Amino acid sequence: MSSQTSLSRPKAAATPILHRVRGKVLLLLCVMYAIAYLDRTNISTAGPTIMQALHLNATQFGIAVSAFSIPYALLQIFGGNIGERFGARKSLFWIGVLWGVATIATGFSVGLWSLVGARLLLGLTESAAFPTATSAMARWVPPDRNGFAQGVVHSASRLGNAVAPLVVGGLIIWGDSLNTFVAGWQISFLLIGLLSVVWALLWMISYRDRPRNHPKVTAEELSEIPRELEKAARPATPWGRLVRTILPVSIVDFGYGWVLWVFLTWIPTFLADTFNLPLSKYALFTSLVLVGGVVGDTVGGMFADFLLRRTGNLRNSRRTVLLIGLIGSLAWLTPLLFQHTLTVATISLSLSFFFLELCNATLWAIPMDVAPEWSGTASGMMNTGFGIAGIFSPIVFGAMVDSVGWQWPFGISIALLALSAVVAAVMKPRRVLPRGVAEVDAP
Repeated sequence: MSSQTSLSRPKAAATPILHRVRGKVLLLLCVMYAIAYLDRTNISTAGPTIMQALHLNATQFGIAVSAFSIPYALLQIFGGNIGERFGARKSLFWIGVLWGVATIATGFSVGLWSLVGARLLLGLTESAAFPTATSAMARWVPPDRNGFAQGVVHSASRLGNAVAPLVVGGLIIWGDSLNTFVAGWQISFLLIGLLSVVWALLWMISYRDRPRNHPKVTAEELSEIPRELEKAARPATPWGRLVRTILPVSIVDFGYGWVLWVFLTWIPTFLADTFNLPLSKYALFTSLVLVGGVVGDTVGGMFADFLLRRTGNLRNSRRTVLLIGLIGSLAWLTPLLFQHTLTVATISLSLSFFFLELCNATLWAIPMDVAPEWSGTASGMMNTGFGIAGIFSPIVFGAMVDSVGWQWPFGISIALLALSAVVAAVMKPRRVLPRGVAEVDAP
């Protein structure tokens, strides 16, 4: 297989997604991504309630949130590699079951360290989820739709973010109204955890690791899928070349991830503290902010694929979207450094999150572009940057809020976006080929 075939021969029209089995695969993954982010971010909506119930300050709560990212960051590469070895079907089944258990355990936390333990378990179980899902997409999705596929599933994850404040806030209010021995915030974690287990069962029933083994796949659809990924065995992983290619992308992903964790962790508390909002109102305004990401993910993925088909230039098509997203996000965060009203803060945060999420699908598409045979491992390398950001961002941000207020933490976030934009401007993705075949710069 030549690198030119994989990277620089755009199709005149996009390969169909609808009316194919791959569309159903993407739909199942969309549901998983939405649930995954419900599981991850329900803690931020419940944060003020949890902090009061467990007697935690902002720094301690930041530590609990960051606990998720310790195993999540450290096991990204390992998790992606394991997912490739055992297949996405079995791997995502067990991942879904175990992260459901971890979510339920969060609801039974009685103090800081039990909360930390539950979040560690959630990070451990979810560390392989998105790299393994990327491996599944690489087997089913034609290369010219990589950005779209990643955009759609990550839009679903942001939909999970957006509805989490309303769903979790509603469950907390409803649960408290029952006047049982279980608090409303605990009921919310129990029900969302059970939802994860139900999804895992549906995935195990419906998905197949090799498209040709699916009972409803057609010859036409098989002809649109990269044939080299239909092989039962994959080539040996070229670790050195993968690291050299993906490391700059991981650095960009760190800056992106730092700011994303700010949105996912601290926006409910920022709105509640700054504008003295009750749960029902700050949940609503948080959802309005996070809706921008739902749109941004799909738009970013579709725009990146459009540029690739139009120009045939992988580097420029991916880099252009990253630069627009990073620069736009930092520009719209800037008003938060000055005096502002609730309306200004909501609009600024919404637009900043929209631009930030333009980057997400592109960051995940790059490993599929440059290393489709090892897309799980490569995307795990890339997402390690996000995981490391998740370790430090909630702790540092929370500690700074406790000591100096909100302006300085937002200022640091703006600086990291600027640094990420510089790296994105100079990085050069390279197609990684099996051993014995020379790498070629992406056009």
